[in-house]
Amino acid sequence: MCGITGIYSFNEVGRINQMYLVNATRALAKRGPDFEDFYEDYFVGLGHRRLSVIDISARGNQPMQDESGRYVIVFNGEIYNYRELRKNLATKGYVFRSDSDTEVLLKLYMEEKEACLDKLNGFFSFVIYDNKDQVLFLARDRMGIKPLLFSMDEDRFIFGSEMKAMLAYGLKKELNYEALLTYLQLNYIPYPQTIFKDVQKCPPGHYMFVSGGELSIKSYYEISTIADGDKDYKQTGKQLVELLDQSVQRRLIADVPIGVFLSGGIDSSCITALASRHVNQLNTFSIGYQDEPFFDETHYAYEVANHFKTNHQVFSLSNYDLLKHLDDIVNYIDEPFADSSVMPVYILSQETRKTATVALSGDGADEIFSGYNKHYALNESLRGGLKNNVISGLLPLWKALPKSRSGKIGNFIRQLERFGLGRNLSPRERYWFWASFNPHYS
Repeated sequence: MCGITGIYSFNEVGRINQMYLVNATRALAKRGPDFEDFYEDYFVGLGHRRLSVIDISARGNQPMQDESGRYVIVFNGEIYNYRELRKNLATKGYVFRSDSDTEVLLKLYMEEKEACLDKLNGFFSFVIYDNKDQVLFLARDRMGIKPLLFSMDEDRFIFGSEMKAMLAYGLKKELNYEALLTYLQLNYIPYPQTIFKDVQKCPPGHYMFVSGGELSIKSYYEISTIADGDKDYKQTGKQLVELLDQSVQRRLIADVPIGVFLSGGIDSSCITALASRHVNQLNTFSIGYQDEPFFDETHYAYEVANHFKTNHQVFSLSNYDLLKHLDDIVNYIDEPFADSSVMPVYILSQETRKTATVALSGDGADEIFSGYNKHYALNESLRGGLKNNVISGLLPLWKALPKSRSGKIGNFIRQLERFGLGRNLSPRERYWFWASFNPHYS
């Protein structure tokens, strides 16, 4: 994880704001504790905070310029196929001064401009400035794993990895009430909105050009909705395992210690199984809950760790441990975000950093593989049948019975009630209802 920020001034009024570049960059210090540097042209300023993962020498520091000085890049993320890309660029005459993926990305852009995005296997947000044509190019990875915020007015365009950096340029904290309403439904604010009216998120799978006071945003990727009907279930399963193995193996490329967050669930257990194929004595890390046995799954994590013979560490937390970090967590979150898992993950990351610089996790698997209860409910509602009709017919009973998230029976009744309520709605409203924390239905 690194931090990037910068400003493109359109006039002399905008240029005054370049004095905020240093403070904006230093607001990202936690993202990149290893190095800080800046690039400044007459109308453009770029800042970078580095967490060294690949080529940890000074040759990999950013902002990074090509030999001519025409192009300069600030980059947050990793390009997993950078070695293959580097070999191909070398055959075309490109010379490299470092072993970093940053330099490969810079020179790939020099060769192919925005078409370079189709060749990248990784997660990233990066910005490249062409000081000859005075063009700023920004891009975000296909799934939006790496953040990229921006704001633009008649005087300037600014960008940053976090809201802290954006606010350092003196933006007004004017609430976006439409985004606030969405947050109260979903517990987070989806792109392109943010909690502030003047700040937007670059959509995943998009790139932007900024030049002459003009901004253009274009999509370079979208998920195909057309299934490949020529493969049977076994073929597809085999291919899936191969792709997952390749994905995990690529993410083990680093010049620093690597570990895995192991919760004991299916997703992180699969990643541990695959990573252990390629790493001897893999480091794995788990969080346990001393005061909340219903939520404690460390016994599953122990089983997985023992099976794959990993170096396993468990950090067992009390409720007090969670609460004493609450202020730090809330202060660091840039906009409202109500996923309670942020608390244990924050502590887990702090403890893991003492042993490993990079950790793999199972985050995102539920989105890809439809692992949430709302996905299951939607599929069941489309299938229909006697069971679903009975659940809906007993809705008055589910409403009358006590419900709770803290016990199996109470939580099951809560889910039955939500399912029954959702089935009375149109398919579009139904999914929104099941995805919402605070639905407006009864």
